[in-house]
Amino acid sequence: MPLRNKIRPPAPADRPSVQSRSKASEPHSSGHDPAAADPSARALWSTARIALTAFFAVDGFLFAAWVVRIPDVRSQVNASHSALGLALLCVSAGAVATMPIVGRLCLRYGSRPVTVASLALLALAVPLPAHTHSVATLGGVLLLFGAGYGGANVAMNSAAVEIVAELRRPVMPSFHAGYSLGGLLGAGAGGLLAGSITAGWSLALGGLLGLVVTAVAGVALLRSPAARTAPPVAAAPLTVPTGTGTGSGAGDDGNPTHARLLILLLGLTALCTAYGEGAVADWTTLHLTDDVHAGAGLAAAGYAAYALAMTTGRVGGTWLSVRLGQTRLMFLGGLTAAAGMLLAALAPAAPLALAGFVLVGLGLANIFPLAIARAGAEGGPKGVAFASTLGYGGMLVGPPVIGFLADATSLPVALTSVAVAATVAAVLPLTARRR
Repeated sequence: MPLRNKIRPPAPADRPSVQSRSKASEPHSSGHDPAAADPSARALWSTARIALTAFFAVDGFLFAAWVVRIPDVRSQVNASHSALGLALLCVSAGAVATMPIVGRLCLRYGSRPVTVASLALLALAVPLPAHTHSVATLGGVLLLFGAGYGGANVAMNSAAVEIVAELRRPVMPSFHAGYSLGGLLGAGAGGLLAGSITAGWSLALGGLLGLVVTAVAGVALLRSPAARTAPPVAAAPLTVPTGTGTGSGAGDDGNPTHARLLILLLGLTALCTAYGEGAVADWTTLHLTDDVHAGAGLAAAGYAAYALAMTTGRVGGTWLSVRLGQTRLMFLGGLTAAAGMLLAALAPAAPLALAGFVLVGLGLANIFPLAIARAGAEGGPKGVAFASTLGYGGMLVGPPVIGFLADATSLPVALTSVAVAATVAAVLPLTARRR
């Protein structure tokens, strides 16, 4: 990749106005920006932001509603731990297989219609696991569930990149805050209903709620003004995507190789972050009970504290992005997560471990959404799809890698690998900035 005379001025993502510099947010050739000058147009874009946040929230809600019912479904299909693990792997397999395809669909039909279709598929797939009676059938159903979930995440993030550019504010973390909040509500509602209604009814009600939100928010999203885009370049192979007209990468300096490498670095950042998220989600409770000797209630509170800290960090992510700049925020977040994971993994007492998990949640909160936003600004929907696929790869390999490391050493030592991944996630955006 040429480095001489090809480096742009300080990267847009490091300035307070972040994606406001991208081509998607530049005024028309007449020099006039209707969205900025017309308050009604700006209000329509705010409506689009609210509608898309609702999609993120219902996505998190439906995923959490399924997760809290996994024990019931496992008993229903009479699966062993290993068989259940293979069935659950189908969620990630369906998502990873679908993401590149959805990126192309977004380029062809637009991110918003694909968002609505993907969320509708997810809502329809949520009730199905409760009606399976074999591991093989459960795996097939979860492939469909994963396809809807992965497709929704690519399409939603692609639509969010467009809205970020049009609003001229780094609001991507607020969308992911909606996802985290939806996850908390889904887990809470599922837990409260677990003792009173069956998994079939619980997931059916969740799917019905998802369809209602999809219909209402979908109308608002589809009626909002369309993003202004330059003509896209020819579709690249399903490897690292070239820049597209929806981003600023190749279009700014005429160097598609620069955009490919930058998107790869951002995708690796997402991978390292998702590695930590997956590991914390699957191993926090076991670590607190077995290694720190916390009670069951306190162990459950550990993950809840982590999830709440991540939600809080994302709610404040826009403000922090404006004050600190995105690269600095990602760097400090990675270091905070690394320090928190070392504390959580090696602390001899439960209160210190809980404090560590809070730091991990705060530190990881904004790295993934900001990495996806920058990948979308550089490569459009294909950039989002590529970075998201790598991110899901990290979430896919994280839990089993921790398990193998724990068998070879111990779980606390294995969890320190999350600190290593968080440190890498802190450094990679600095490398991307220099590019």
